Amino acid sequence: MAKLFRSESVRKIAEEKKTWLQDCYGKQKELKPSFKTLSGLPMKALYTPEDCASIDYLRDLGFPGLEPFIRGVYPTMYRGRTWTQRQLAGYGPPEETNKRYKFLLEQGATGINGVFDYPTLRGYDSTDPFARADAGQGGVAIDTIEDMRILFQGIPIEQVSTSLVTCQPICNISIQSMYFANAMNRDIPLHALSGTSQNDFLMETAITIAPGVLPPEYSFKLSCDAIEFCAKNAPRWNPVSFAGYNYRESGCTAIQEVALVMANAIACTEELLRRGLPLERFASRLSFFFSSHSDFFEEVAKYRAARRIWARLMKERFKAKDPRSMMLRFHAQTAGSTLTAQQPDNTVVRVAYQAMAAVLGGTQSLHTNSMDETLALPTELAVKVALRTQQLIAWESGVANTIDPLAGSWFVEDLTNRMEAEANAIFARIEELGGVVPALEQGWFQREIGKAAYRYQRELETGRQVIVGVNKFVEPEESDHKLEVLRIDERTERDCVAGLAALRRERSQARVDAALARIRADAGASVNLMPAFMQGAESLCTLGEMVDVLRGVFGTYREPAVF
Repeated sequence: MAKLFRSESVRKIAEEKKTWLQDCYGKQKELKPSFKTLSGLPMKALYTPEDCASIDYLRDLGFPGLEPFIRGVYPTMYRGRTWTQRQLAGYGPPEETNKRYKFLLEQGATGINGVFDYPTLRGYDSTDPFARADAGQGGVAIDTIEDMRILFQGIPIEQVSTSLVTCQPICNISIQSMYFANAMNRDIPLHALSGTSQNDFLMETAITIAPGVLPPEYSFKLSCDAIEFCAKNAPRWNPVSFAGYNYRESGCTAIQEVALVMANAIACTEELLRRGLPLERFASRLSFFFSSHSDFFEEVAKYRAARRIWARLMKERFKAKDPRSMMLRFHAQTAGSTLTAQQPDNTVVRVAYQAMAAVLGGTQSLHTNSMDETLALPTELAVKVALRTQQLIAWESGVANTIDPLAGSWFVEDLTNRMEAEANAIFARIEELGGVVPALEQGWFQREIGKAAYRYQRELETGRQVIVGVNKFVEPEESDHKLEVLRIDERTERDCVAGLAALRRERSQARVDAALARIRADAGASVNLMPAFMQGAESLCTLGEMVDVLRGVFGTYREPAVF
């Protein structure tokens, strides 16, 4: 045993604390009747060794790079290399986003984070009447492999890690197949590619539901198809990023965020094992995506707790032998839901301390939001300030000079333990409901997130939760805070539509028909669909054409009524 404190010392401290509470602290006034984290965990006025008396250092904390990995997944952490600094980027036709990617790399970004427009993310072509007005508006428009070629033209994708923010698996499989096929056309083997696909079925069937989403069981299948394909063919690629960030943006708590991504990851693990894929073949490439919200210490504790939960789950439940299978690696993004149109300059400060929390919590990759993102897609100036925020933290603040510097704080360790226990309780409830897919079909996820979002909104409306510039320190006149924003005009839609129309005239319809027929046949046969989609990409099938085939075979999802 390697207990941190002797029981005799803890008892003495507890006695003295009781006296302090009565004679000193108890005679003073406080600003609020009670204090709690954003997730609702009560916070004491003072933490002492008494709150960490049960911690066994070697069992519960250990060392960086060793289980339970709570202190970091790599032995040297940021002393060896900083986290990957990747900024979300994407708008207009691919030529415009290609320029933004190159601008960010020139400014010192160390990875690419590709954002796609709503038609692309929802499985529609730029020419579709249902979606064409949004072509290129919220991200880059990608209809075919030709767009993917232009998007990454002149960028060494075998050297630069790329994150594809692909959301629902029905669109992920299309975008990922285009990215892989384009790499092969450039004579870059798949095993040389490094990067991540979001590919989270739960996010698209419980959080951001839109027309045309597949039923959960089929969306789940596609997610696992991509993981299986990458495990066999692209071993450096992270084929899924369990998107706790998006759950959090919908209103869930930090504790729910951890529990839901764990439940999702376990479901995928069980399915891949059922398919006969050895654990050590894929587990080390499962990755996670967390929000970095405003409650600084809760966020730090959340990341530390998540690493320990994952390590113990993989070792105890799945009998993992390779330490890499027990490492929880994650990307973080500062919280979009905390950005405000009021007093937008405040966003620079919010983003800085949210990013600091992610770094102190041990993130492997980070996106920092831009000050103008509540108003429009970020300008070059705004995105550069956001990137510089990361660089200031990495090279000036000193927080990267030692590993897990908040470890040993009685408050942080106690908060980490409580968050782990609460997350495990939620995870157990999901298990009682039969797992992720049954719980989703019963509407449990939607109800729980809805309750948490309602509680938070009530806190804001009553003033118990303060948002500077929104419900406290409000300025009557906001005209002095206007920013120049990026504007995308109607030419974007015309360019996207015209480019796709020209490609359709020139491609071989026979090749397209054959590729779509294979997708239809493979979907009906319940085999892995990635190879068929790779053929579709090579044959110049559009994203919408391939997705429509799957909708025809699998149908679409109608969310259950939630009360």
